[in-house]
Amino acid sequence: MNIFDLVRQSEQRDPDRLAILAPGMTPLTVRELKTQVLETAGTLAGLGIRRGDRVSLVMPNGPEMASAFLAVTAVAACAPLNPAYSLEEFKFYLTDLNAKAVIIKDGLSTQAIPAAQALGLPILWLSADEQGKAGVFSLQHDGTLKDEPIDFARADETALVLHTSGTTGRPKIVPIAHSNITISAQNIAKSLALTAQDRCLNVMPLFHVHGLIGAVLSSLAAGSSVICTRGFDSTQFFGWLSELSPTWYTAVPTLHQAVLAQGKKCAPNTLRHSLRFIRSSSSPLSPETAKNIEELFSVPILEAYGMTEAAHQMAVNPLPPGQRKAGSVGKAAGCRIQIMGETGRFLEHGQNGEIVIQGENVISGYENNAKANQDSFRDGWFRTGDQGCLDADGYLFINGRTKEMINRGGEKIFPREIDELLLRHPKVQQAAAFAMPHPTLGEDLAAAVVLEGEEKISEKELRQYVAGQAAYFKVPARILFVERIPLGPTGKIQRVGLAEKLGLGIAIPPQDSLLQPNTPLEQMIQAAWAEVFDRQQIGRNDDFFALGGNSIQAMQIIARIRDYSKVNLLFTEFFTAPTIAELAELVESKL
Repeated sequence: MNIFDLVRQSEQRDPDRLAILAPGMTPLTVRELKTQVLETAGTLAGLGIRRGDRVSLVMPNGPEMASAFLAVTAVAACAPLNPAYSLEEFKFYLTDLNAKAVIIKDGLSTQAIPAAQALGLPILWLSADEQGKAGVFSLQHDGTLKDEPIDFARADETALVLHTSGTTGRPKIVPIAHSNITISAQNIAKSLALTAQDRCLNVMPLFHVHGLIGAVLSSLAAGSSVICTRGFDSTQFFGWLSELSPTWYTAVPTLHQAVLAQGKKCAPNTLRHSLRFIRSSSSPLSPETAKNIEELFSVPILEAYGMTEAAHQMAVNPLPPGQRKAGSVGKAAGCRIQIMGETGRFLEHGQNGEIVIQGENVISGYENNAKANQDSFRDGWFRTGDQGCLDADGYLFINGRTKEMINRGGEKIFPREIDELLLRHPKVQQAAAFAMPHPTLGEDLAAAVVLEGEEKISEKELRQYVAGQAAYFKVPARILFVERIPLGPTGKIQRVGLAEKLGLGIAIPPQDSLLQPNTPLEQMIQAAWAEVFDRQQIGRNDDFFALGGNSIQAMQIIARIRDYSKVNLLFTEFFTAPTIAELAELVESKL
C-alpha cells in the first residue's frame, strides 16, 4: 500500500467527511483532498518528476504542508526541511538528498531560496489563501508542462527522506518506505482506537514523523479528521480546543508543560474541551507532568515511544480500561520489542539493556552508509540506542539514551532520572540534566531549570533537595536557572552539546579572591581545598561544586576537618554548606 491509497480508502468510506481543518479556514473534505493531491501530482509528473526522485518541501506548519506532502509522495519521495535552516545547512541537505526540485511557500523568508538557486535547482512556488479552504493550494513554476500520466509510487519505494539530528558526526539519511509509513499509521490508529468521529489537533512540526505520521496520517488511516495549526501557540491552544472540538492531541513533553503553564492562567469554568485522551511522544514524559495534565483535563494521557527509523511509533500505553503505568512508554504496538545485552542475547524481564525492535514499520537500512547499518542492525534487529527494560506485563521502561548517559568518573547517570527528580519540586516547571566537562572526572552532572512563574529558589536549596532524595553522585554539580531550555526543531531536549550552549566549558569558574579566610578554621579549610583542587587562589565564598568538586575530594576535605577539629561531617552536608565560609560555620556549630 502507498500513502495515496490511504486517501483513496478514506474517500471510499465517506467522500464528504472532513479531512483537514485549520483555525480560521473552511474545512476540506476527503473528496476535495483527493482532487488537490491528483492535480498537484499531475503537475509534478508534467514537470518531469518521476518515482524515486526527491522533492524537498520547505514550508511553515499548516494545512497546505499536509496536503503538499500527500501530493509529492503520490509520485515521488518527499524530503521536508526545516525552513529555519541556514544557507549552508540547506546547501548540504539539498546536495546530500540529491533533490530534483524544491517546493517553497510563496512569501516565506528562508535561506532555501538562495541555496536552491546556487545549486541550480528548480523552485516551485506554493500559493494558498490562508482564509480559504484548508489544504488547497496552487503551484507556480518556470518549467514547461508536458502531458504525462501520473505514475503512482509503489509500496516498497521511498516516500519520506529525513536526516538524523547529526549531533555527533555526519547526519545519516533515513529513507522511509510507503509500506513503513502506512503500516505505522494504521498501527497508531488501532492502538488509539481512532474512529471517523475523532479529530486530532496537530501542533507538531510537519517536517518530522511525529506530526506527519503520528497526527496527520494516523487520522487519515482511521478515516478521521486532523486540525493543522500554524504551529504551537500556548496562548491560542485553549481557544482551539473550544472552537475546533478536537478529541485528542499529540505533542512532546515540553509542549505539554507549556500547556500546563497556560492552563494555570485559565479560570476552571472557562476550560471547555471535547478531548477523550492526550498522547505524548518523541521524548520522555515525567510522571509529574503526566499527573498534572490528567488533573487539568480529566482525561488519560498516553505516553508513546517513537523514532524516525520506525516510522514513528513502536509502543504506547493503552486506553482505559487498559492499565497505564507511570514512567512506562507502554506495550509494543505493531512491532516486536526486546531487550538485548552486550553479548547479543535477550535479557529477562526487569533486566536493563539496549532496546531493539523488528517490524514492517522499521526501515531496512540507512542510505549509502554501510558502517551505520553494520552498527545499527544486529541479527535482524534494529538497535535503537535507548536503554531500558521490559516488565513481566510487557510494559517498556526507558532509562535514557546510550549516548546521553553521563559517565561521572565511572558512576553512570541517566539524565532522565534527574529530570524527574527535579520536576517533583513544586517550584520547578521544566528541567534538563546533561553532562558538562570536568578536568578529572571526565564528565560531571549539571542541570538547566525553568522555575514556575515568579517562584524563587537558590541553586544551593535545589541541590539540597536533590541530595535528600538521591545518591550523592546524582546531585548536579551546577544548576542553571534559565528562561527556556534550548530545544531542537521538533521540541525535544538535545542534551548532547547543551553544556557548550549554556556556557559550561572545561574552564573552572573564576574564584572570588577578594574575600580571604578570616578565621583559623577557614584558613585550614582553604588549605585543604587548595590541595585537592591543586590551585592556590580560592576565596571564602567560592562554591565547592562550581569549582568542580566531587565526592572523592569531599571525603578528603572531611578527613582533614576531622583531624583538625574532631568533627565528623557527612558528605551530604556539603550540599548545605558548599562554601568555605558556610562549611566553617557548620563545623563550629558542631564543636
